[in-house]
Amino acid sequence: MLTALRRLANTWVAKALFVLLVLSFGIWGVGDVVRNVNRDTAVARVGGREVDLEEAQQSMRRELQRLARSAGPQFEADPRIRRMVAEQAVEALVNDRVVRQEQDRLRLAVPDQAVRDFVRTIPAFRGGDGAFSRPIFESFIRNNELSEPQFIALIRADLARQQLANSVRAGGQPPAMLAERLYRWVGEQRAAQLVALPLAQAAEPPAPDEAALRRYHENNPDRFSTPEYREATVAVLTAALITREIQVTEEEITQAYEQRRSQYETPEKRVLQQVLMQDEDKAKDIAAAWTAGASFADISARAEAAEGQALELGAIDRAGLPFPALADAAFATAAGGVTAPVQTDFGWHVLRVASIEAPTSRPITAVHDELRADLASEKAADLAFERANKVEDALAGGDSLSEVAQRFNLGLASIRTDSTGHAEDGKVVELPVVEAARDAVLRTVFTAERGTPPRLAETQDVGFLAVQVQDVVPPALRPFESVRAEVLTAWTADARRRAQEERAAALLAAVKGGKTLVEAASAVQLGAREVGGITRQAQPLETIPPELRAPLFDLPLADATMVETRDGFVVAQVIEITAPDPAADAAALARVRAETEQSIAQDLEAQYIAALRAQTGVRINQRLLDVLAQP
Repeated sequence: MLTALRRLANTWVAKALFVLLVLSFGIWGVGDVVRNVNRDTAVARVGGREVDLEEAQQSMRRELQRLARSAGPQFEADPRIRRMVAEQAVEALVNDRVVRQEQDRLRLAVPDQAVRDFVRTIPAFRGGDGAFSRPIFESFIRNNELSEPQFIALIRADLARQQLANSVRAGGQPPAMLAERLYRWVGEQRAAQLVALPLAQAAEPPAPDEAALRRYHENNPDRFSTPEYREATVAVLTAALITREIQVTEEEITQAYEQRRSQYETPEKRVLQQVLMQDEDKAKDIAAAWTAGASFADISARAEAAEGQALELGAIDRAGLPFPALADAAFATAAGGVTAPVQTDFGWHVLRVASIEAPTSRPITAVHDELRADLASEKAADLAFERANKVEDALAGGDSLSEVAQRFNLGLASIRTDSTGHAEDGKVVELPVVEAARDAVLRTVFTAERGTPPRLAETQDVGFLAVQVQDVVPPALRPFESVRAEVLTAWTADARRRAQEERAAALLAAVKGGKTLVEAASAVQLGAREVGGITRQAQPLETIPPELRAPLFDLPLADATMVETRDGFVVAQVIEITAPDPAADAAALARVRAETEQSIAQDLEAQYIAALRAQTGVRINQRLLDVLAQP
């Protein structure tokens, strides 16, 4: 091959191509190429629009905060959750760009007045008097790490999107006949006679002879064979391994502490109660009564009677108050004290300091090790890709996986294992990965082809993983003598199952022959039970096997069926079918119609967005998506 390449390089065709290549670099240069390496910050591109990594990080952070508030203290953003939230955040931003591009094409616009009116109608921004509350609004956007212009831009985009969506969803009106049929289908109820034949109640079968057991052993090799074993070499490259090599200086730790100081310091907060009045004299009366010891309930009643508003503001730092005058008054007042009325654009404020939360600060000594670990992880993540490229080059050059692992300090293991990660002696095989990543490594080992040269591939669960399979030991039937007890147990269980299946089939044949299930069961000394009110959706306290529900609703009246359940067989006969009358419950019919309309409208909108994405062209930067998902 090398000789052929050298021969080709000496031809006039190759020399002409080389001259053209040199000229192209001379004319256009390589500066743009070099300058743009590793500088792409777009996690996705939608036509001519970019989704910047920083914007995606903000969106992801807000969603994680929302999940944390919903789940409570037990919430933990593990790697799987972070990956899922990262993908959802990017998808939402991509869809936003797609819709915005269509809005621009259609020249849709949302007037400022429409945005202002919509914001004032949001229930979450209303105060105690039911009117729009500016402090609540500002507290909301601050807690969600948004500026007011950013929030207004989101609302404007959402209103524009609603214009598009509503025009598409308007076609989602279901025909009246469809709603009525769905109503009857959902509300249909059935009653049935059931006969249960559990395996535990099957008669004990006659003891088998040795020949029968041996035949059963030979006819069921999948039950009594050893698993497939594979001999393989596994190498992994993870940030955790590289972290051990990373040196972090004290200067870097100090610099990082200064950059992240806000994470380790909590400013002083005050738990505030507020009364807002439009009249200064009334505000002074409130302040006097409050100072004299009136309760907040009494003050609230007085404020409401005087056309004012009382509100619990909760714990707020100085930056959380929208007006400097309010902040100065609140933070100059002792715990339990009441401020004099303070005038702002909204009226006269009277504040009471219910309590004071002292500021907290974690010195650098307290977070020193944490910072060192964070910085080491960041450096390791940067080095991982660089080292992965070197490993790939070495493997492509013909080096063995063991040699490469030793040279580049990879995690390495030579294993002989089954697909569950156990050796032939039953012990757990050790792998150079954390417990959560074992399954991913084993899947790779058992999907790789024997003798294929190893390649280092990035995986979601492991990091970078390379596998080379040296040998595959296929399953082998274990000697009868070593598994005789297992064979006898399995043979007995199968005999019980066959006996109950034959009894169930006999009952079903009797019903098909014209008897009722009760008559057929009574003839063989079995009892039947009647179950009514069965619906297509499982109901509380319902006692039918889940395997029976779907077949039962496929039967006409008086017909029967048999199904195998987890613990035996069940024979059932339909004895009553009750279809609901749409005219009898107009409210229920209206609910079904509304749900059907909503479902059709959602499908139409989803198909519309998918069509816009297809014609726009969407590209996701998987490398930056991986960065986004990292803690």
